[in-house]
Amino acid sequence: MAKPSTSVAPDPMVERLRAGLGGRAFTEQKMFGGTCFMIDGNMLVGTSKRGLLVRVGKDAHAAAAARPHARPMEMGGRSMEGYLHVGPEGTASEAELAFWLDLALAFVQTKPPKDKSAKVAKKRA
Repeated sequence: MAKPSTSVAPDPMVERLRAGLGGRAFTEQKMFGGTCFMIDGNMLVGTSKRGLLVRVGKDAHAAAAARPHARPMEMGGRSMEGYLHVGPEGTASEAELAFWLDLALAFVQTKPPKDKSAKVAKKRA
């Protein structure tokens, strides 16, 4: 009798995000049960079973949360200001996905790069 496969089908959103980020330098990290895309160590967007997780920052939060298919991200029952979940319907077209990527990029590009060596040194102290 054949063993059931334990491999998970690849998330098509991951490929769409890679393509949408084009030639930008980014890294991917498993977080929140999906794949997060980071620029200079700062989280930009992430995939989840419920849709796209988008980092928009506190200033853009209210306006972005008012868009169709967007809602505040909640973690442990608390709303996380500056982060949104966008349902799959809100990223169905490439133009919609590009909107959310551009919004996240606009915010994350205001953040200083995270220095990994400082983080490692801080853990050792």
